[in-house]
Formats: sequence, structure tokens, C-alpha cells
Amino acid sequence: MALKTMEQKNIVYRRVTPPQKDCGFPLPLTDETMVQRKEKVLSRMRLSGLDCLVIYDDVEHGNNFMYLTGFFTRFEEALLILHADGTAFLLLGNENLNKGEKSRLKASPLHVSLFSLPNQPQRTEKGLTELLREAGIVPGKKTGLVGWKLFTSTAEGATHTFDLPSFMVDALREITGGSAFLYNATSLFVGAEGVRTTNNANEIAHYEYGAALASDCMLDAMDKLEEGVTELELGDALRRQGQHTSVVTIAASGPRFVKANMFPTQNQVKLGDPISLTVGYAGGSSSRAGYAVHCREELPQNCGDYLEKAAIPYYRAYVSWLEHIRIGMTGGILFDEIEAVLPRSAYHWSLCPGHLVAEEEWLCSPIYENSQELLRSGMIFQIDIIPSLPGYRGVCAESTVVLADEALKTELGQQYPQLYAKMQNRVRYLREELEIELSEDVLPMCSTVGYLRPYLLNKEYALAMEANSKARLENREAT
Repeated sequence: MALKTMEQKNIVYRRVTPPQKDCGFPLPLTDETMVQRKEKVLSRMRLSGLDCLVIYDDVEHGNNFMYLTGFFTRFEEALLILHADGTAFLLLGNENLNKGEKSRLKASPLHVSLFSLPNQPQRTEKGLTELLREAGIVPGKKTGLVGWKLFTSTAEGATHTFDLPSFMVDALREITGGSAFLYNATSLFVGAEGVRTTNNANEIAHYEYGAALASDCMLDAMDKLEEGVTELELGDALRRQGQHTSVVTIAASGPRFVKANMFPTQNQVKLGDPISLTVGYAGGSSSRAGYAVHCREELPQNCGDYLEKAAIPYYRAYVSWLEHIRIGMTGGILFDEIEAVLPRSAYHWSLCPGHLVAEEEWLCSPIYENSQELLRSGMIFQIDIIPSLPGYRGVCAESTVVLADEALKTELGQQYPQLYAKMQNRVRYLREELEIELSEDVLPMCSTVGYLRPYLLNKEYALAMEANSKARLENREAT
């Protein structure tokens, strides 16, 4: 049966049973997955004609490195050098040299104290150029450099643009014979055919933990939200279990970035304040934005129509995203669907309406204007649409989903039956409680997908599709 168009559907603000917190425990990446990752990269190297990859790492930009090694370097920079025959070297500083033996990828460690923090002991008998030669960098070989940034601007030449520190690039140029032998190879990892853009069942189970943890934290923070609660208390609800966050944690009430500060303060929630909440871990983030009010009458002056002007149009686009996304469609088609439902000319969103996620909060996105990139099974997405209406503060229900074909669903069900059962419960919640005709290709990575309280102090009501069943509606009103 064909889906109704969004114009035919009615979005209402009604009593909604909140989703349940359902985060489990971290699941490790298996040895089989790590071998697959290496083989995927080597295969792409062969297709690209590369003799060697030089993969950069630091604490903020270490996820392509981590994809193969299983860790990123705290405090310091590092390089992973992978040759087409599978031989690998790890160039590590003082405080990470001992991690070489822990690497999930078998690699020979080389001590490069130049990558260490200032004023630490420095080795003097070998410089970076000599150590790179020991790692197999030689003249005349086609060498790919992998940073973290996929350069997509048509105004810049991406092939020979590098985001590694210049002292590293200079040393590589000196050895290889110049820029003619160096190529930006970040697209092997991210981008249209990047190895990191799709995930197997084990990787999805591994990343689901972070997406669900962020979601559970968001539910706790929203439930804690009351007049007089401080941003610090809300921020405390968002950080959990000692996990490394993938995005700046936001717990803001009222004006943002006062004196350039980005973090929670002792500022207290006041009636009518705009609220912003965000937390993210490897695998996904959760964001919510709305007002600290119970009802329309408590909204700030001139914002009484916030629901009709901002929240409901945003939610209509969000639901359309969930209902229309399909494996095999191009990102451009989904972009056009969101543009039709939430025109940029009126709602002033400017980024991609959805992007891929992994260890980092934003990996890359196949969803952009005129995109011919195909949406594929195993892609993990953030539903990230950011409208901006003058006179109104934000509205947001960013959450994480994965696209899965029948083969991948079968693998998840067989390998991780408890996880798959959780995902099916989330599907039922979206379809039965929120009345969203969820695409068959979507599996929610957390329980709060589709759950939006625009009036954040009213914890019983949320936006949803109008109930199709009169009996269900009456039951909700009775409870």
C-alpha cells in the first residue's frame, strides 16, 4: 500500500508513552571483523594503484587509524604505514610506544619522540625522515596520505591537498621524490565507496552501545529538566559510564556561548528558556532542543505559535525522512524529499539532512543536493536536520538509525538475538505509539528515534502522527 504524502498526514501534540531506556553493554569488535577491515583497505589500495598508505592519528583525528588498529593515541600524534603486501608499521611517541603490541593490526612499532608532548625526552640518533625510511617509505612509489577530512570543495584540488601536519608531509615529499608521488587517499575510508561507510553485523552491534547510551542519557536529562535545575546537573545526566564522547556535551538553558563558553555552567533553567541538549558517543549522538515550558501560554512573547511555525514543520520533515529512506535510492532523491517538505527558502537549513556516523559524530554524508551516491545496507545515519527560523529558537530530535537489508537483518538476529529484539521493540514503538510508517529498511539504533517533546517541561506529551485507532486514542486519554 502506498504511503500517504506528508501533506495528507496530521501531526499532533498528544499524550505519548515515553520510550524505555534500553542501553546494554559494550560489545567488542571481533578478530574476524578486524581482518575484514584490513582486507577491505588492501583491496581499495589495489584498485587505486597505491603502493603504500600513510594514515594520520591524533586524539581528535584518529578514527581512520583506529579503524585498523583498534585504538587512537592519547596526547600524541602517530602514523600507521600500511604497504600493499599487508606489512605495517606504527610510528608512535613516548607515551604510546607501549600500545604497539596492543594493536589489533599486526605492525612493527617505531619510536618517534618528535610526536610527543613538548619538553619530553627526544631521541637524537634518528630523525623523522630516517624513521619513515625504516617504515618502508621509498622513492618513486605511489603513496596515499590519509588524514580525516574528505575534501569535496570544487574550488580546491583534492588530489594533492593534505590535512597532515606539514612537517610530516615535507618529510614524505623528500623521500618519495616530490608531490607527484603523494595522493590524498582519505576517500578510501570515507566518501562514496569508503570502507568505513558500511558496517557488518558485529560493527553495528559494537556501535549500537554508544548510540543507545547517548539516547538513555538524553532521556535522563529531559526527565531531570525542571525550573531551577542547573546546566551542570543536566550535563551530569548526559555523561555516563566513563565513555569517550564524540561531540561537545551541550546542556544550555537560555543564551548560548556566553563569554564564548561552550560547556554547562551553574546557570539555572528558567521558565520560557530555550533549551539545548546534546551528547554523543562512538556509534551515535542524541540532541534535543525546545523550550522549558509546560504549554503554549508559557512561551516567550512573540513565540506563541512555535509549535505550528517551527516544531511541527520540522517533525513533518523528520517523519518523512524515516518513511521514505530506502536502500538503493540516491542521496539526492532523499535530499529533494526533505527540500519539498521543509523548503530551505523558508526554514533556512543549510547542512546535509542526515549524515553517516561511526567513532566520529560526522563521518561524511551521501545525502546532499544532486547526490548520485547510493544508500546502502549497513550505513549508520544521524537524522540531522537543523531549521533556523528568525524569532524562534531551535527544535531538534537528532537520533541514530541503520539501514539493513534482509540478509543483514538475518545476521543480526542470528548473531545478536537480544540486540535484534531491542531493535524490533523500537520499530514497534515508532509504528504503534508514534504512528510512523517506518521504512522497512530502517532499524533504530536507540529507543528515542522519533521522540520529540517541544515543550520540555511537559513530560507526558510529545509530537506524533494522529492516532489511526479511535480506541487507542481514547485509551491514551484515559491514562
